[in-house]
Amino acid sequence: MNTTMSEPEGSGPSDTQRRNAVIASETTAEIPVHLLFRDDNGPLAPPPALRPTVVSRRQGTGEQPRIGPSAAPPAPAASARPASPVDPDLFERPAPVLPGWTGLVAGSCSLAGIGALVWGTGAVPDMVAALFRVTPPPYHGIGIGLWCLLALGVLLALFGLGGLGRGTVGHAWVLTLCGDYHGSVRRTGLVWMSPLVLRRRVDVRLRHWRSKPMPVHDAEGTALRVVVLVVWRVRDTARAVLGVEDHEAYLGEQVEAATARVFSQLPADAPSVVDGGIPVGESLPTLRDTETVGAMLTKTLAAECAAAGIEIFTAQPTALDYAPEVAEAMQLRRIAAIDARHRDSVLTSVVDAVDDTVSRLTDRGLIEPDDYERKALVKDLTVAFYTGRAGGVDTGNRSS
Repeated sequence: MNTTMSEPEGSGPSDTQRRNAVIASETTAEIPVHLLFRDDNGPLAPPPALRPTVVSRRQGTGEQPRIGPSAAPPAPAASARPASPVDPDLFERPAPVLPGWTGLVAGSCSLAGIGALVWGTGAVPDMVAALFRVTPPPYHGIGIGLWCLLALGVLLALFGLGGLGRGTVGHAWVLTLCGDYHGSVRRTGLVWMSPLVLRRRVDVRLRHWRSKPMPVHDAEGTALRVVVLVVWRVRDTARAVLGVEDHEAYLGEQVEAATARVFSQLPADAPSVVDGGIPVGESLPTLRDTETVGAMLTKTLAAECAAAGIEIFTAQPTALDYAPEVAEAMQLRRIAAIDARHRDSVLTSVVDAVDDTVSRLTDRGLIEPDDYERKALVKDLTVAFYTGRAGGVDTGNRSS
């Protein structure tokens, strides 16, 4: 039900002013009543999602058409399958360590106690006494209690001095105890770790890896040879040492696999077909676009190497050549394309020169040829100009 209220005359704007549309092209549509009172959890299914389309704008306003996502060409995906799974329970954590001076002091004190016990019992060998020129007290024997103290002192000395280690910049230790991960040590200088754990040293510096020429194929199936440079480092020492057998070999194999996947999504060169003077596919990325290829390769390789605790900074192709079996054919194809473009440019310039010459001769009244004579003149001038242009270019090529 629609109701309206009247206004006093002269108390408000006119009907024409009140009903000026903000948008000149606005339209209205009826809404079904059952949609207004529909429950979200009712039996009616939600309407299907509308596809984005190209929305036109009003002409004469200077506005440009807005292109929806469906009108834009899809970009090649960097990874079409899920990356390698990551073990959530295996991650780097700091290991319990102490400053190195604690182990050094404990070991020194143990050795000093052992020496005092041996001297007090008189069990000093004659050779040692003669070397230090001292006279030990008389030997009265060593009881079971003294033997226990000596054994305890030896254990403390081995435990204190055996756990010393020197940490260096750019390296870390991965500690395992009875096959269980015990933590990682990234501290530098003299540190003390438990001598019962097994230590594995790993390089955590920023490193680069250059591959050998790898065989790949582009989107058109052309055989290529590519060299890739990868800048990487070990970010998670636990996954790099315990998650894989050899993280460097794992990196090399993943680089080869990721390169084959990424290079198979793009063509090696842009197509040379010309449509209306504009090369078809010129705006599409190719394998010659190192920025695009490097970004795709870096993203794919970083996702694959995360399971091994490897952080990828950049992965860039440094060399891209055709395979030996197709290099000669592709070279001939490229030369033919260059020659065709050159001939087209020469023919265009010759036609322009002939048209200009005939127009000048006619305008100045030097000749008044009929249709037959004009055709003959155009033919003779075209042959002369084209021969001169081609001969000049060939001579220049031979001289260079």
